[in-house]
Amino acid sequence: MAYTVDTLLDELEENMMKTEDALSGMFSGIRTGKASPALVENITFEYYGTQTRIRDAAGITAPEPRLLVIQPWDASAVKSIEKALLASNIGITPMSDGKTLKLPIPELSQDRRASLSRQAKSSAEEAKVALRNIRREGNDAVKKFEKDGELTEDERKKMLEDIQKITDSYIARVDAMYSAKEKELMTV
Repeated sequence: MAYTVDTLLDELEENMMKTEDALSGMFSGIRTGKASPALVENITFEYYGTQTRIRDAAGITAPEPRLLVIQPWDASAVKSIEKALLASNIGITPMSDGKTLKLPIPELSQDRRASLSRQAKSSAEEAKVALRNIRREGNDAVKKFEKDGELTEDERKKMLEDIQKITDSYIARVDAMYSAKEKELMTV
């Protein structure tokens, strides 16, 4: 990516923000024993020859704390959505009446909670690696700017410190997100 001296920090922070948002989306798809449309909305299914997200072709509601109801706008999509739900790794078998799909959310076992917690930890670690890669890109750009004469040695040191501060703050946010998700998963 082509950075400039003036925009480097803003662009790095924007990339780190995108990483944080992606992790947040990933965490919302990890179920906690409570019905949440986020659990299924991004699952894709075959709809007239194209892969379509469930949220783009159906209404998803949680009328009860332990029940999700998916109501496709086109009744012919029910079978395809049901197949996609069975193929996904959410571990819930949908019940179909031909027009809607009901997903009863079972209580999570302790083993399943631990497994989901490990999955969340893995996602958090991947996010931290991505943040460190963004930091490395920024550090490389700063060193190149100094080599090309666009920065003095003092400016380089200051920018490297700023990049490290931004990285540290985002890593702390990822850790906080993981801690909150782990607590949510392990609470019975």
